[in-house]
Amino acid sequence: QIQLVESGGGLVQAGGSLSLSCAASGRTFNTYACGWFRQAPGKQRELVASIAVTGNTNYADSVKGRFAISRDNAKNTVYLHMNNLKLEDTAVYYCAANPWRLDQQPDYWGQGTQVTVSS
Repeated sequence: QIQLVESGGGLVQAGGSLSLSCAASGRTFNTYACGWFRQAPGKQRELVASIAVTGNTNYADSVKGRFAISRDNAKNTVYLHMNNLKLEDTAVYYCAANPWRLDQQPDYWGQGTQVTVSS
């Protein structure tokens, strides 16, 4: 079992950059697939980026080329680096993790961090 704590959200102008961090507790973090979900008001939650145990990454089409997910198993941390932010990126971002393979209903979630992109 692990616990996830996000940090790094905030207010940024369109075109700017922001990085999120997700610190995980537990000794077996390297056996968890991780991802970043987001949910904007009135919209469904969506998976924007994921990183497998192997380090392979996947991205939603809406963020490809702008967002980068990475992990540092030595620090039990997953990162989401966001560049060229757009107004539509405004949402609460959640870190999530699941043993070995991530799906749409991960077992573990962080508390969420607000990202607001202004014009």
